[in-house]
Amino acid sequence: MEKKRGSFTGGLGFVLAAAGSAVGLGNLWRFPPLAAQYGGGIFILVYIVLALTFGFALMTTEIAIGRKTGSSPVMAYQKLCRKFKFLGYLAAAIPVIILPYYCVIGGWVLKYMMVYLQGMTAEAAGDGFFAAFTGSTVSPLIYFAVYLVATWLIVMGGVEKGIEKISRIMMPLLVLLSIGICIYILTLPGALEGARYYLLPDFSKFSLKTICAAMGQMFFSMSLAMGIMVTYGSYTKKEVCLTKSVNQIELFDTVVALLAGLMVVPAVYIFSGEEGMSSSGPGLMFVTLPKVFGDMAGGRVIGFLFFVLVLFAALTSSVSVMEAIVSVLMEHFGISRKAACTGTLIFALAVGIPVSLGNGIWSGIQILGMDLLTFFDYLSNSVLMPLVALFTCILVGWVIGTKTITDEVTRNGEKFGRKRIYEIMIKYIAPVFLVIILISYTLAQFGGITL
Repeated sequence: MEKKRGSFTGGLGFVLAAAGSAVGLGNLWRFPPLAAQYGGGIFILVYIVLALTFGFALMTTEIAIGRKTGSSPVMAYQKLCRKFKFLGYLAAAIPVIILPYYCVIGGWVLKYMMVYLQGMTAEAAGDGFFAAFTGSTVSPLIYFAVYLVATWLIVMGGVEKGIEKISRIMMPLLVLLSIGICIYILTLPGALEGARYYLLPDFSKFSLKTICAAMGQMFFSMSLAMGIMVTYGSYTKKEVCLTKSVNQIELFDTVVALLAGLMVVPAVYIFSGEEGMSSSGPGLMFVTLPKVFGDMAGGRVIGFLFFVLVLFAALTSSVSVMEAIVSVLMEHFGISRKAACTGTLIFALAVGIPVSLGNGIWSGIQILGMDLLTFFDYLSNSVLMPLVALFTCILVGWVIGTKTITDEVTRNGEKFGRKRIYEIMIKYIAPVFLVIILISYTLAQFGGITL
């Protein structure tokens, strides 16, 4: 049994691990089409403003809560206010829901990396390749299991020797791969036109929908309201400068998101035009992009490197999701890391199997008209995460007071330059936007209506 709570070796280790959590599949398959759809540069500008205000406020809050209490979410919120104990359980439930289906998708990424390694570029570009793979029974389960075990092995290594060590390796490589692929894509004929389409602001597309889309992307992209930043905050040493660390995490996350757009949008624009950007999520990454790689000179190499990059991004995120679960189990039940990791592995395997089969032989099993993967994604991302963020704002802004957080941030004489913005965001602006997000996602999912 672990007697002592793990910790990062310092500020850099914490920043890389937290940035690794923030940089995930959402940056690579959600940000590019959203930016293209909502006015290119104007969407990016709105996203950056929101990241520096809304995102900064929520991330600072969660990390400060973790460091102040030295606890995982369940105990952290209880220590702040016993009446908000439920919020800890709510936050802890989100990684439990996310881990199985995220690892299923991680298995798809691993499959495509192997496909390009074997030179099956033409096969991957075929119309029915993705559907045939995900609809089969054995192959997706094997890749899911391999990906899940890889995540488990990293988390088994602990905070310093597992999570921090792998983040120190993967995050610099991820950035270097992103830059390298971007440079290659931008040298292709017609790529600069695609880059202009992506980067130049189209003010005619600016609306409330632009703000909501940027808010939703920022919210998911930065791993907020799922207990991860509280957990990582609890591993952070007291002398680490929180505002500096949050700024660095935001910068890392935003740069990778922008680079993802520069990788994806010009490439798709060259070969598919604007209509190619209509697909998103799995459709963009596993159907549209393989077609682009199939038409591209050197497509096999670029496709392989791209999916290596995606695999790194996915792994650093799934590691943080599993760690959030393991941290709660260790603290709440007093068990060892090995026991907590193994229990989490068995659970994720048991739930991930029907999620994977939900794309094939169990496709008839649906909840509220959604297959299992789509339902779990909707429940975690569109319902629980905004709720946790909303209740966190209420707790900090109106129950315990923002001073509880600002005192933790400034405990070492650290300056809090955006203190006033932070207080206004937590008490007034963020709650309003979170309610709007909850309403808009509910209407979109069940009423077919978008704000």
